[in-house]
Amino acid sequence: MSQKIVGVKASTGIAIGKVFLLANPEFEIKTISIEEPQVEIKRFQDALDKAKVELQGIAQHVEAQMGVDKADIFKAHLLVLEDPELVDSIQTKIEQDRVNAESALDEVASGFILLFEQMDNEYMKERAADIRDVTKRVMSHLLGVEFATPANLTEEVIIVAEDLTPSDTAQLDRRYVKGFVTDIGGRTSHSAIMARSLEIPAVVGTREITRAARFASTIILDGHEGFVILDPSEEEVAAYRRKKAEDEAQKAELLKLVEQKTVTTDDHHVELAANIGSPEDLVGVLANGAEGVGLFRTEFLYMGRDNFPTEEEQYDAYRQVLERMEGKPVVIRTLDIGGDKHLSYLDMPEELNPFLGFRAIRLCLDNQDLFRTQLRALLRASVFGNLKIMFPMIATIEEFQQAKAILEEEKAGLRDRGVAVSDEIEVGIMIEIPAAAMMADQLAQVVDFFSIGTNDLIQYTMAADRMNERVAYLYQPYHPAVLRLIHQVIKAAHAKGKWAGMCGEMAGDPIAIPILLGMGLDEFSMSAASILPARQLLGRMSREEAAKHTDSVLSMSSSKQVEEFVRRTFEQINN
Repeated sequence: MSQKIVGVKASTGIAIGKVFLLANPEFEIKTISIEEPQVEIKRFQDALDKAKVELQGIAQHVEAQMGVDKADIFKAHLLVLEDPELVDSIQTKIEQDRVNAESALDEVASGFILLFEQMDNEYMKERAADIRDVTKRVMSHLLGVEFATPANLTEEVIIVAEDLTPSDTAQLDRRYVKGFVTDIGGRTSHSAIMARSLEIPAVVGTREITRAARFASTIILDGHEGFVILDPSEEEVAAYRRKKAEDEAQKAELLKLVEQKTVTTDDHHVELAANIGSPEDLVGVLANGAEGVGLFRTEFLYMGRDNFPTEEEQYDAYRQVLERMEGKPVVIRTLDIGGDKHLSYLDMPEELNPFLGFRAIRLCLDNQDLFRTQLRALLRASVFGNLKIMFPMIATIEEFQQAKAILEEEKAGLRDRGVAVSDEIEVGIMIEIPAAAMMADQLAQVVDFFSIGTNDLIQYTMAADRMNERVAYLYQPYHPAVLRLIHQVIKAAHAKGKWAGMCGEMAGDPIAIPILLGMGLDEFSMSAASILPARQLLGRMSREEAAKHTDSVLSMSSSKQVEEFVRRTFEQINN
């Protein structure tokens, strides 16, 4: 009998396939006395070699599919397996204690993991996670237990997991991964954003999918409605195959809009841009006809590696994006680390509430060498396209002025050395702190543009952690309090002749789009997969008509009331 499990809509679409349960294998490790240590050492070496071959294959695949930076994490794992201190200690234990390879591996690895976990240095603590991951891989070969990894797939599946880490998502191959479902997470969690970037359907925050799903059983994933069906009947499978075919036909229709501008029925043009995390993401951006890049999340250049990217590495990445966008605007956000994003090689203090702590522009202003390196790379790349620089997490005018002064110092230094820098770089800020939204009229006097980061603005306004599924009901993008702040920011920008964009997930939300259009939002930036549906929707709407309803929406008392009003008033969103 089929079972329906409801979660959070993370990425639209329909998928039907077999369950691939991405879970840590259960190891039963026994200590056995042995007579021939060399036989056990040979078993250990064979398992080690198999693990190395797997990791080399994963690293090559990820590098080819997603770039060198994403592959670095697996190259680091290979180095762990080649560490003589670890390997020799295991072999010595087998020989001296005359125990089986599994027992020696478990005891030595546990000792190393404990040692690294107890260190004060955050980079060293991260090495404990590397050792745990790679020794599990070796152990799986010793015990003959399958080590589930999305990198080894050869058939179409739907991933089922507690959550997907950055290293998990780095391995996802769209040829075989047709969707994924997780126990935890919300619409703005890393895994959800990655699903939209990969243009595959996803449901997150189900709380129970890993307990309910069986490996290789059939599953239907409905990313439109936010639920999955386990062990569906033949009738349910047939019905969803028809829905999937309708989806594909609609996508084909949307592709006709790729070369078109985004224009409303009353001839008002708005800019539809895309959010990216690396140059490799431009494939989807260009295929979906984006009119620019509204957010380049540069922190992904820093993640999944063991050291800071050099100025040259960053310059190459920024130059690639600017060149390939061929003069279209590219908004590049400076490093936004902290909160749920950490660097293993950057020693950061433990914080009770990291989302409200030492992160983003606060970290960069305190680590100016790090900040200046990135700014030089951006300035050098500026001559290759239409660059706009954006500072994140700005709370006060003084923070912006300090960051802008450092930028100007680096610009002057480069020019003194004869390095060309564009004269047309706009410098703006991300509005994600309610204090900045409330002071938008003052900030508009010193910045060139605003880009509203609704993912954080909503969680700060509603005091609800966007990663916590227990308070997911409070993550309300249509709440009048959130909408009033957004409206205030747009009005403040326009009053000073500046433009206002939005780079949060709300920009691609069909319910939010008519509200934002009516408020006069100039630029909507979203995942590449959302661009064509948004263009189609905006092309069926009148800006003048949408604007007539702004005051009504802002005077409402609840998110539910706003959503019901929009659905009734704008028939286009239901078609």
